Order: sequence, then structure tokens, then C-alpha cells
Amino acid sequence: MGLHPLEFSECYLDCPAFREKIKAHEAELDKTGRFIKELYKDGKNLINATKQLSLAQKKFAQCLGEFKFEYIGDAKTDDEKCIDESLQEFSSFLRNLEDQRDLMVSTTIPPFHMFSCYLQAERKRYEKETEKYYSSLEKLLNMSAKKKEPQLQEADMSVEAMRQHFQESSLEYVCKLQEIQERKKFECVEPMLAFFQTVFTFYHQGYELAKDFDHYKKALQINIQNTRSRFEGTRSEVYELMKRIKESPQEYRQTSPISSEGYLYVQEKRPPPFGSSWVKRYCTLVKEQKILHMKTFDQRSGGKLGETDSVTIKSCIRKTTDTLDRRFCLDIEITDRPITVLTVQALSEDDHRFWMHAMGGKEPVRQTFTSSYLTAITKRVFIFTGINDQGLYRVVGVSSKVQKLLSLMIESATPESRVQAIHCLVHKLPERNRLVLSLVTKHLANVADNSKQNLMTVANLGVVFGPTLMRPQEETVAAIMDLKFQNIVVEILIEQHEKCKTTPFYPVKNSSFHSKPSAIPVPLPPWGDTQFSERLVTLMKAKAVYPCEAEHDSELSFQVGAIFHDVTLSREPGWLEGVLEGKRGLIPENYVQIL
Repeated sequence: MGLHPLEFSECYLDCPAFREKIKAHEAELDKTGRFIKELYKDGKNLINATKQLSLAQKKFAQCLGEFKFEYIGDAKTDDEKCIDESLQEFSSFLRNLEDQRDLMVSTTIPPFHMFSCYLQAERKRYEKETEKYYSSLEKLLNMSAKKKEPQLQEADMSVEAMRQHFQESSLEYVCKLQEIQERKKFECVEPMLAFFQTVFTFYHQGYELAKDFDHYKKALQINIQNTRSRFEGTRSEVYELMKRIKESPQEYRQTSPISSEGYLYVQEKRPPPFGSSWVKRYCTLVKEQKILHMKTFDQRSGGKLGETDSVTIKSCIRKTTDTLDRRFCLDIEITDRPITVLTVQALSEDDHRFWMHAMGGKEPVRQTFTSSYLTAITKRVFIFTGINDQGLYRVVGVSSKVQKLLSLMIESATPESRVQAIHCLVHKLPERNRLVLSLVTKHLANVADNSKQNLMTVANLGVVFGPTLMRPQEETVAAIMDLKFQNIVVEILIEQHEKCKTTPFYPVKNSSFHSKPSAIPVPLPPWGDTQFSERLVTLMKAKAVYPCEAEHDSELSFQVGAIFHDVTLSREPGWLEGVLEGKRGLIPENYVQIL
């Protein structure tokens, strides 16, 4: 059974039952006050913890927004770009979520225990009035009857006033007791409802943010899966390459037509009686100028890089063990120090041969031949056909250009520009190669059209045929990392195979095709046509219709309107040869107009 109601009439009687009812109401309100006080304390702790969580997540979001992945190579695929941008997307999502959390914690739980404090003040006042009234009443009743009548009447009037004041206080206290009992039902729960409403709003906003994020999340999952698949393929290729290099490391030593690099121990001579010491240096030989750059470096000292010294090599002679008790040594005569001979030691016999060949080293003892014998040897060795062939000893294809074109296609601003770039590159192929490529891509497009049955989508075909159609010249880690771009190019070739059959109407030679020339486009001329070839020989002149920046020493740089003389067909498909300002070199055929 609940609490008994407090009747106002009982305030005048002030009977024991009435006092018991008041005590029951007070005990109930004390219990409610303690509960609300504890609840308020826990609510404050909850809000403080929520604020700390919000601060931690904001800091986490800031870290996500500031971090960026580094990638290997010159360009990124679309999947890698999306993965790189995903951290910023996560950061933005968390910041939006925390903004909603801030709104939630701004709604604080009110101090409900103040009701209990207010009731305690009213109770003390009521008890004080009770003590005052009953003390006065006892004093009046103990007064002697022999007192004078005026004194008795004055005492009676004083006690009567106190009784009225006590009864009024009792009425007010009873009224407050019952009022607080009723008010606690809604004034305690209503703020809690408002707080939970903010919690519900926060979670709803989180749900809406997650719903908006769902599309991006699914796309990102596809990007991650594509990148993982490419990684698995690349990893197997890298491991295979590493295995081959372990089996024959000398075959894969990095060489360059410009320079040779490696470690050499250099003998540093000191004044007597200190003798000499051998210092390990990383050496770079510039072959054309015969300049040897030497950097002091020791991996055991934490990879600290020392000073750099450069010398110009005049000659190099193998040093025998008869003169120095060390193997794999070379004596280098230096141009700028005529008297000084620099002695260096290679790391192995193979390394010794490598540096001997790079520096043009000679043996210390030579066999003498007669002049007639040398003449005979020269005729036997150096008479061969093809001395006038253009491109003699040239490596097929320039790796830097291939990488530049790949980066050009991958980093283009729009998919349309990629298609246009590949379109023009396809038409720079020899006619037979272009025909074979057209047949292959047409067949692959037909396979992709039936992907619902055979499950060979354009992406799957790109993975299968990318390494075949765009096989790199040399097996390196960098070439393996470019497999992902090869797949993308093959996908575009398959999807746009019909467009690639048509003749392109603007040139793509350098990387600035996004700023396409404003001149009137000129279709690619049929250079393979015999009549046109004869006509070209007759005309002998050409005019530049687009500007061009040379990418190799054998090419010419020119502006619009430049006139070329002595123009002839080059043996390299898609190129002409001509003279400009006294210099002869290669000209892209689709950048000029025959005069």
C-alpha cells in the first residue's frame, strides 16, 4: 500500500497518527533524494566520460586527416588514390559524428537532489515552530492561577497567537510534503526523457551518417580488394625475380650507359711512420667524362655519410699481387694530379672485372703484335654490313619514355583524356602491329560481352593479358610495380577497341596533352604509302604545326611555324628526320605539315 494522504484537518489535531504519516512521507522523500543525488553524480560522470571520449575521437580524426600513404613508383592507380583519400573520409565522418555528440552532452542532467535540500529546510522550520509552540503551551499551563487576570489574559493571547502560527506552518508543511511527492513523478523523469531524447537523436544522426557513408564504404571495399589482388600478383612476381637474382646475381647487376656504381676500398697514404689505410667508399663513375665521384660511407656506423671527393681518370691499370699483397686492386692515374696514383680494391673477382671494363682498364703486361698482324685482325673484326643503318646499337624502346607515357595515362585528369592518349599511342604502332592489336582487343571485347556466363570481365581480362601485351623490357622491381598500370591500359584498349580503329586528330608526343594546341588539327598522314614517300623526297621541307620539347639528344625541339629542311623518312615508325638551325634530328611525323 502507498503512503497515506495528509489531511489538513489533522494539522489542528496534531495526533500521533498524523505525526506517523508525516514521518513516512519524510522517509520516502529522503530515500528519493538519496537516489536522485546518486543518479545525478553518475550522470555527471557519464557526461564527463562522454566528453573525454569525444576529445579522444576528435584527436584520432585529426591524426587520420593528417596522415598520407607513400606509394612506390611515379603514379597511383584509381584504387590507390581512393585508398589514400579514405583516411580523410574517415576523419570527416568522425568529426561529423562528434559534432552530434557535442550537442548531446550540452544537455546536462539538472540537480534533482535540490528538492530534498528544500524539503529539509521546510522540515527544520516546522520542527522549530513545533518546539516553540509546545514550549510556550507548557509554560502557560504551568503558570500559577494566582497571577493577576491581565497577566493571564496576556499569556493566553500569546499562546493563542503561537498556536495559530504553528497550525499555519503545519498546513504549509503538509502542503509542501504532498506537493513534492507529486512533483517528483514528472520533474525527475521529464529531464531524463530530454536527456535520452538527445541520446536517441545522436544515435539517429549516427545512423544517417552511416547510411550516407555506406555507398562510399562499398566502393572502398572494391578498391581494397582490387589493390589486394594486384599486390598478390606483384608479390609473386617479385619473389620470382628475387629467386632468379639469387641464382645468378651478376646477370641482374644494375648497369647504365651513363654511369657505373659500386663500392671500392680506396688506399689512403699517410706520412711515415703511419703507413696507409683502406677506406670503403661508394663510387660513381660518369663514363663519358671519366669522372669518379667517391663518397665515404660505412653501414656499420649507422649509415653515416661522409665527405665526397671527385677525380678525373686518365688511365686504369690492373695491379698485380707482386707489387701489393692484396687481390682485386687497380691503379688509377688521375688527370688533375699527374704524379698521384690512386689505388683501389674491388670486392671480388667479378667486381674487379666490372670496374676494369667500366674504367677502360688495361693489363700491366701486354703482348706486342706486328703492324701487319694488327691490320689483319682489324679487317677480320670490324668489317660488317649495316654501318649506315639508322639506330645502330640502339636499345628498342626507351624505358624513361615508357614510364612517362604510363604516368601520363594514369595521372590524366579525366578518363576521356586517358582514352585519347592511348588512342594516339596505338596509331603510332606499325601497321601490322596495330592490326594484330585490333584483332586481339576485338576478340577480348567479345569475351567480356559474355562475362555473365564466362565470368571474364574486362578487369579480369586486364589482369590476364596486361603482363602479356605490355611486357616490360627488363625484369626489375619497378617494372613489376607497374603491372597495375599495364592492366588498366589493357582494360581501356578492350573497352574502347572500336574507337582505337579510327584515326586520331591531334598529336600526343609529350606529357602536356591536357593543354592541347589551339591550331587546326591535322590527321595522321599515311606515311607507309609509297606515293606519299616519293612526294616527301621531292618536297624536302616541312612546317611545324605544334610545338615540341625534345626528350632525347637525337630529337629536335621546335615551336609552331618552324621550317625543317632535308626532310626524309626515318626508319623508326612515326618519325621523320630533318634539319633545323643547322642541327639534324628526329621529328614526330604528326607534328609537322609537308610543304
